[in-house]
Amino acid sequence: MLKQRTITSAVKTVGIGLHSGRKVTISIKPALVNSGIVFVRVDTPEQSVVPATALAVCDTRLASVIEKDGVRVSTVEHLLSACAGLGLDNLLIELDSEEVPIMDGSAASFLFLLESAGIAEQDASRQFLVIKKLIEVHEGNKFARLEPFFGYKLDFTIDFKHPAVDKTGQRFIVDFAEHAYRSEIGRARTFGFAHEVEALREMGLARGGSLDNAIVLDEHRILNNEELRYEDEFVRHKILDAIGDLYLVGHPIVGAYVAEKSGHALNNALLRKLLEDPSSYEITTFSENKAPQAYSQDSQPLFF
Repeated sequence: MLKQRTITSAVKTVGIGLHSGRKVTISIKPALVNSGIVFVRVDTPEQSVVPATALAVCDTRLASVIEKDGVRVSTVEHLLSACAGLGLDNLLIELDSEEVPIMDGSAASFLFLLESAGIAEQDASRQFLVIKKLIEVHEGNKFARLEPFFGYKLDFTIDFKHPAVDKTGQRFIVDFAEHAYRSEIGRARTFGFAHEVEALREMGLARGGSLDNAIVLDEHRILNNEELRYEDEFVRHKILDAIGDLYLVGHPIVGAYVAEKSGHALNNALLRKLLEDPSSYEITTFSENKAPQAYSQDSQPLFF
């Protein structure tokens, strides 16, 4: 059977919260089988525990924010995306502030940190969520859906009507039976628009944003003094976000995700609709020779 995974040893780093602008120390530690990914706010009097689950999402304005008993953990999507890319099931993540640090705006720093800790198989079967029927959510001309597929594939389309974005690819499809998360998705950075910064900061958002941790655009061009990491980095980052958002379901997904102009809110609405309908999915385990190629041991150098 394919086994659950955690890290071998604890790792720690320091960064800045994208929206809070606060310095934060993050410590990531191994966790027991079947414990899932759990955040601990060590700066609170009771060291509050906030499990990373879809139903814990309380805010989706430019980030996925989870909450339990009034204690929040913000901007979890990039770290969870890295966890999905590395196939990690069980982790204890300690923070001394509300927000996961943004690092360079992609999942690359988290991939490096987690791989430095070492990846360890655990003595328990990995549980997969298999999509059994199509589930879809809409908001105006935006949509997101999950549909049956024996593997893990994401198909995302963006439409930002901006000269610099229009020059790049606005649709990307990644099938993890054929492509590697690390090389194809993990380095894609978050992005934002300079004219929105003042309004966002008045809302308490983007206070830690800079050219060091985001691609920033004015009305006509990219302001960063460096090339894009991918020629279609914008849409690839939306896939990176979606992978992190979808990992809040608590299991690796066997299915296909298709979205147009989706974001954190629609992604969470999609998971909630899925979980409301038990006939739309099943939880199962796979032996090595029966697993989808995206998750099989032989293809781990591709996905992971």
